[in-house]
Amino acid sequence: MSKLAALPSVEKLAAALAPEVGLPRPLVNLFVRREIDRYRQLLLADGEHTREEIEASTKKGLREFANSRLQPVINATGVLIHTNLGRSPLGPRAASSLQKIATGYSNLEFDLPSGARGKRAGYLETALACLLETEAATAVNNCAAALVLTLRTLVAEGKNEVIVSRSELVEIGGGFRIPEILETSGAKLVEVGATNKTHLYDYEKAITPQTALILKVHRSNFYIDGFIGEPEITEIAKLAHDHGLPLVEDLGSGAMMNTDELAPIEHEPTPQECLRRGIDLVIFSGDKLLGGPQSGIIGGRADMIAEIKKEPFFRAVRCDKLILTTLQESIDQYLETKADPTQADVPVLKFLRTSTEDLRTRAETILKDLPTEQTEITIEETLARPGGGTMPRSEFPSIALKLVPKNQSVPKLAKKLRLGTPAIVGYTTDAALFLDLRTIFPETDSEVKTAIKTALS
Repeated sequence: MSKLAALPSVEKLAAALAPEVGLPRPLVNLFVRREIDRYRQLLLADGEHTREEIEASTKKGLREFANSRLQPVINATGVLIHTNLGRSPLGPRAASSLQKIATGYSNLEFDLPSGARGKRAGYLETALACLLETEAATAVNNCAAALVLTLRTLVAEGKNEVIVSRSELVEIGGGFRIPEILETSGAKLVEVGATNKTHLYDYEKAITPQTALILKVHRSNFYIDGFIGEPEITEIAKLAHDHGLPLVEDLGSGAMMNTDELAPIEHEPTPQECLRRGIDLVIFSGDKLLGGPQSGIIGGRADMIAEIKKEPFFRAVRCDKLILTTLQESIDQYLETKADPTQADVPVLKFLRTSTEDLRTRAETILKDLPTEQTEITIEETLARPGGGTMPRSEFPSIALKLVPKNQSVPKLAKKLRLGTPAIVGYTTDAALFLDLRTIFPETDSEVKTAIKTALS
């Protein structure tokens, strides 16, 4: 019992820690109480823990817990669509509209001319269809939900087989796999072809009276090279339509313009291209190359979109007013700049087309007056990547600050920057920390400079 008596008081310890971490007092109390209870069990099991050790451990754990709170981060990794850092940032216009809608009332489901109940997302759906140059479109809360919803709608009892090439049975983020998503929707997977080659006759032989649709899945997060082959989309579309079957493609990345015209990278298929080639429904993400909020967009045949919206599951995955607002503004920007889409105020696209000369000039400005006595700091040519499961072969030139500390380890310096204000996340090698300018907003350069000075002091 003498060991238990050495435990610190929950109230006193929480009172001492609350001001330091800046969290609500009830949350600090709960965290400290759980830690003290955990140590109580350890001590009862004949553990050896001093009061000082318990207090230090609780304080460290509480700081780490506080840092898990959602907060702004400066992305210095050179990965444009960084899934762990929130994927694509919104542009100023979308963010401004979000603030206005979020802090007041809106006509979410209200028709202002008639004063009666209105249709949710009516404007957005028309704008999406216009941008995609197709009959109809709608949006749900993410791309995986869009795929499940589409399959649930098109798959029926007794007609539930979905044909997919073996080369397209991909795994997306979080360990989710296409076969598992198909199973969730009630579909039966029918694999065709080989890993490296799928022929048109593979699809044709797999068609039975139980076939519901043919599914194409864009290999957006990996690539196959070497002895490979697959039929053209137009060929698969003709085969599907000759048998009265819909052809659906999960495109993933959602590029709205020719990526190879923005940077020296490969061309990413656009939804418009896919629909023109005969795809009946195309599905893609709103928060990748499109540069909008997390959402899943479905575009194509009006009759299929109408059926999808009647599916009861649609309500479970529909967009709220915040997603609708930011997606609406993102789509409007593309429509307004259709003659020259590079002028769309989309941060990811701006990052793509920024020249290395501009990045180098910014790096030189940040480098001025930084303390270099204990850390060697140089400007290095690096390679940035699209990220977010898009264009896995694409890398393009970038500029980074390379920091080689002499009085501390590279991991320690990287951690100091991650725990600073603002938090800065770069990438490390065995000998250096790199801060890539490609993914740092120019208006935050002064903050980056101050944070580096603090971490090096």
